[in-house]
Amino acid sequence: MTESFDRDVIVIGGGPAGSTVARYAAEGGANVLVIDRRDPIGTPLQCGELVPTNDEMRRLCPDVPDMDDLFQTPKEAISRHSSKMHLVPPSGKPLKFDFDGYVLNRVAHDENLVELAKQSGADYLIDSMVEKVEGNQVLLKNGDSYSAKVIVDAGGHNGPLRRDYWNEKSVKIPVKFVLMDGDFGEAVELHFGSMAPGGYAWMFPKSKGANIGLGIQRSFAKGRNLNQYTDDFVSKYEGEISFTGAGSLPMSGTLKKFVKGNYMLVGDAAGMVLPSNGAGITIAMIGGRIAGQVISEHLSSGIPLEEYEKRWKKQMGKVMRNSKRSFKMGSMLFRLPDWILNLLFNRLTKNIIWRAVTCRRMLWVL
Repeated sequence: MTESFDRDVIVIGGGPAGSTVARYAAEGGANVLVIDRRDPIGTPLQCGELVPTNDEMRRLCPDVPDMDDLFQTPKEAISRHSSKMHLVPPSGKPLKFDFDGYVLNRVAHDENLVELAKQSGADYLIDSMVEKVEGNQVLLKNGDSYSAKVIVDAGGHNGPLRRDYWNEKSVKIPVKFVLMDGDFGEAVELHFGSMAPGGYAWMFPKSKGANIGLGIQRSFAKGRNLNQYTDDFVSKYEGEISFTGAGSLPMSGTLKKFVKGNYMLVGDAAGMVLPSNGAGITIAMIGGRIAGQVISEHLSSGIPLEEYEKRWKKQMGKVMRNSKRSFKMGSMLFRLPDWILNLLFNRLTKNIIWRAVTCRRMLWVL
């Protein structure tokens, strides 16, 4: 007797990772339900909102195919198209680079991903909190339950599958940011030094205003808390604050395994954040597409779900290894006094620093 389930696939979390899994799994014929605690999905804002353009992604992640199919960012989700990035040491004298990126309207961006998934056939259940997962059953806080052949945790590093069935730990960097009104130029800025120990601060200009914030490693914080660091950095800019947000990022790189039985992790739950620069939106979507495609093939032809891990390593393994290496080196360097960092940010080291931030080998001998 064949066991029956409510769905082929349940995805917990409808952010960029979860909606991308849903889109590609449903596109391949799977019956997909996405469950998300938010209403609407995309709120409240929890990140810095910067992503590379598709052309920039092709340079950064050359082993990832079909970028234009994966990243279909509509005009209404783009607040500013920036062509410059400044890496700023404590002295305030930036190293300037060409960088092709979008500062998003993140809420509109995530809403578009939901629509793409729905157009492929996925269903959504919003304003619904998943309490736990047992076997093939997803149990909600309100007492309802749904069953599926495959269950995907795209609910972040505290998601129910990651929390209850994975023991591997990640370094988590708390972040806090504001949206500030005003005119902040066109270049996106990353700031390094004692203003954001063990992490970095940012200023990403939008069409009107900017997203300004930082993340720190608590072990480097010398008794000060995240609020104090954020207040000090934000006070350098002039403008009225219209929104304050917070969150945290897993910065250890990907976990060793993304699949256990019929359970899968994707996005932040799987550690799909580049440690050297904190990029997570596009990286989560790359993982989400691979997961969704593998799920549909698993259901139709029986390929093992572990194929997801193999394809991820083929497409993103090199980039993630370089990013983890850069993060470890950066963590050592950022323990140094600001005056030494100022000396290290110079014309001779400019290319090395840029290669580290963009997840390439810093030196050919490394």
